[in-house]
Amino acid sequence: MRKTAAKLLTVAALATSIATVVGGTAVADPAAGVTPRAIDFVGTGSDTTQSVLNQLAADYNASLTDPNAPRVYSWDATGTSPITPKTGATTITRPNGSGAGITALNTYTKATVDFARSSRGPQASDPTTDDFVALAKDAVAWAAPATGNAPANLSTANLKDIYTCAVTTWNQIDPSLPNATIKPFLPQTNSGTRSFFLTTIGGGVAVTPGACVISGTQENQGSDTALADVNALVPYSVAHYIGQVYYGKGSGSDVQGPLTIRNVDNTTGGPVDTTAKTISSTFAATPYARVVYNVFRDAEWTSNATLRAIFGKGGWICANGANDIKSFGFLPLSSFACGSVTHS
Repeated sequence: MRKTAAKLLTVAALATSIATVVGGTAVADPAAGVTPRAIDFVGTGSDTTQSVLNQLAADYNASLTDPNAPRVYSWDATGTSPITPKTGATTITRPNGSGAGITALNTYTKATVDFARSSRGPQASDPTTDDFVALAKDAVAWAAPATGNAPANLSTANLKDIYTCAVTTWNQIDPSLPNATIKPFLPQTNSGTRSFFLTTIGGGVAVTPGACVISGTQENQGSDTALADVNALVPYSVAHYIGQVYYGKGSGSDVQGPLTIRNVDNTTGGPVDTTAKTISSTFAATPYARVVYNVFRDAEWTSNATLRAIFGKGGWICANGANDIKSFGFLPLSSFACGSVTHS
């Protein structure tokens, strides 16, 4: 166990050195001085996919030659609030997370917002008129400080026990671990990563967090000083972590900080293929793998050929976006799956 912890530190050090030499972060929000027009397609929502969507939008917009063609813009999950998403739009509280983005999509019209970024799939509570359009593949593991008390691996049962507070100290999981109180953290309640993680550790039924769980962290931000606690652990997007660590996509508060990604159920190779710098094929085959989406109102998705030509099967993103998707740590979907539509 201690040898494994040492290996984690070595990997973390290597990853940090790589991150310092691999440059380039995606633009955040519409570029300074750019106000999306009423005809443009504007999205909000998920923290997990905001950076890759920003990059895809920038590259798609750069490919256009017709100044009258609709552009794509995406507002980050965090930043100044309220926002006016586009010209003539209603001013709204900035949606933070998949749930908030989907709520905004169903509260306002295309005059304000056209799509929601979502790192979770459709749920029974979502309107059946919401079209979840597949973008890429991700996975969710958990992260903890490199020099902390958490082990290299936890089982699904361990994670469920921790997040229901049935287990509260590390030595209850393994007697060789310290007799120290575990501090489980969860992202804020609108987070798609939170929703997916709680459902997955519950075997398909969402776990209700216990009283020992600390909610409200911004997902995928290891810079949160609360997460530096030696007994902390938190769900984490594997793709987002890979983008931060190996491809220099993190900046400001959007960095892994002292955290390293950890394994679940002793999956062979762990969550990250450190040679290929991608989600490992073995972890991508576990229940912790997920598809991430862009969500549209069905009436507009079915009536607007331009939307489908950008986001749908055979559209611009599916045909041209693989390099952007991989550079942010995600796995491109097959031509059959990319742009496919699902409902609640």
